[in-house]
Amino acid sequence: MKAKIHVTLKQGILDPQGKSIEQALATLGYTAVSNVRVGKYLELDLNETEKEKAEAQLKAMCDKLLANPIIEEYRYELDAER
Repeated sequence: MKAKIHVTLKQGILDPQGKSIEQALATLGYTAVSNVRVGKYLELDLNETEKEKAEAQLKAMCDKLLANPIIEEYRYELDAER
């Protein structure tokens, strides 16, 4: 199974990298841009055939390593390989 994971900062958590990008875009003339937030995108293959087991593994991986559950939230998509 292919897993696609998106990790972002929770609302209310300051995002200095996003703010820097927002300011740089304004400097380049893109003044209509606001509230830039930066996150992570990961793809991985799971050698698992049962969706429930794959989801349990993904949640454990995200909670233990891929995301900091105190300041970040995550969402994922699972696609069966064709």
